[in-house]
Amino acid sequence: MARFSQLQDWLDWQENAHWPRIDPGLVRAGSVLQKMELTQPPFLVITVSGTNGKGSTVAMLENILVIAGYKVGSYTSPHLFRYNERIKLQGIPVTDEVICDSFDRIDKARQNTSLSYFEFGTVAAIDIFHREKIDIALLEVGLGGRLDAVNAIDPDIGIVTTVDLDHIHILGNTREEIGLEKAGIFRPNQFAICGDFDPPQSLIKRAKELNTSFYQAGEDYHYYITQQDWSWESKHMQYAHLPHPNLKGIYQYQNAASVLMALEIINDRLPTSEESISKGLESIALLGRFQQVTGAVDQIFDVSHNPQGAQLLAQSLDQYPIQGRTYAVFSMLADKDIEGTVALLKNHIHTWFLGGLMEERGLAEEALFWRINSIIDPQKIRLCSTIPMAYLQAIRHARPGDRILAFGSFHTVEEAMREAGLATDRNYIDKIQDF
Repeated sequence: MARFSQLQDWLDWQENAHWPRIDPGLVRAGSVLQKMELTQPPFLVITVSGTNGKGSTVAMLENILVIAGYKVGSYTSPHLFRYNERIKLQGIPVTDEVICDSFDRIDKARQNTSLSYFEFGTVAAIDIFHREKIDIALLEVGLGGRLDAVNAIDPDIGIVTTVDLDHIHILGNTREEIGLEKAGIFRPNQFAICGDFDPPQSLIKRAKELNTSFYQAGEDYHYYITQQDWSWESKHMQYAHLPHPNLKGIYQYQNAASVLMALEIINDRLPTSEESISKGLESIALLGRFQQVTGAVDQIFDVSHNPQGAQLLAQSLDQYPIQGRTYAVFSMLADKDIEGTVALLKNHIHTWFLGGLMEERGLAEEALFWRINSIIDPQKIRLCSTIPMAYLQAIRHARPGDRILAFGSFHTVEEAMREAGLATDRNYIDKIQDF
């Protein structure tokens, strides 16, 4: 008999079943995968790590490969609205029933092995992908790379999107230390891609030590952007006049370039046409990545939550200037570099509406105020007890020609989008079905 029959009951139990909740390591997930005979997938595996751009990279790969006719599984985190978003088949979240059945199999197989919330989800994704007989799995690292549960599965290709300072209390205080953690997804004699134009030497050294076939942005593949289109080339392949990716932000070309490099590598097993690539780029959609909702007052929802993400967000705001003012609906988790993130955007925002986050690692609005009031003029800050209240206050202040920017955390974006009535978009939430 299953421990639970409802997905939410499983998730509530998993939240407290293992301590500490964030507990990096490969032994627990690896042992359960071995017990379930899931350690050697019969499908291709691409694992994506990096400070920013992981979700976008997975989404573009997924969309192109589905359009090309392949059966694709993807595993990403965190989710915005429903847990099901983490495990997808053909770009569509699997059902509660599929996940619950997998959790039950894992629970019975693990015996005395304790698994964290994230480890349960990771093993479930691999289990479901095996059962669905997919062609390729796209796995997003949750934190770091080397000791992330996703890394219990050996990838055919490891992609590191970017390397910057984040999670320094776990990954290290320098780019060199963090780069080595990200490079932990590389495997001996396999393929490795780095989308960072200036990667840490530790990452490059590790790729060489493992004798990987290493491809670095700006060295082994290049891209060029024009107003009408963009082009990409490597030593063996080139694409001219590609459509601009539907995901907004100049940094998305950097992600797309790594995607095309990965597609070239697997072209002998899963060939993709230029038509599939073009259609995939044109139709890609992803919640919370500089997601724009146009109107008298434009709205932007962006999950940027670290200084590198803030710098990219600032570039995107410059790319889409407005006549009026920009109002921020903002909150961040306590263990993030709040000061560094805010400093990079202070000149782009007229008024900050701070909302309290009721998460375990969240901050009340007053605590958030004291973290940033030496960086932002306090006269430009408004305090609200919750994100929905901050969003409503920003809406009340905005006039035609202004825009609202909700950012700082997945939690911030989720609550703002719910208040904006965007959490029931059929393109994302109601497309849940069995395969």
